[in-house]
Amino acid sequence: MSEIYGSWWWPYVMILVAGFLATECWRWIGVFASGKLREDSLLFAWVRAVATALIAGIIARLVLFPDGVLGDVPIWLRLAAVAGGVVGYKLLNDRLMAGIVSAEFVLIGGWAFLI
Repeated sequence: MSEIYGSWWWPYVMILVAGFLATECWRWIGVFASGKLREDSLLFAWVRAVATALIAGIIARLVLFPDGVLGDVPIWLRLAAVAGGVVGYKLLNDRLMAGIVSAEFVLIGGWAFLI
């Protein structure tokens, strides 16, 4: 039995089992269930609202309570980057990449100016 745990391939088997097989069944259930959902249904609206709230919470956590190097950036610059991202998103016809790039431009440019 110790030969199995000492083999080079054992971690890859665990990644396959824990990372792929454990989640793949839920993906297939989602694929089959999504064919029966209407886009204007109450369940779909709830799922979209929960997903949006989760993303908003993650962004708020990153902006207000950052870890690592982002924690060294002043709060006003992080908030300015968020505002710059929203402005860039809206000015360029609701393009997500435009919002991301403009927020990065404000954040990185402002941080380079402060250094």
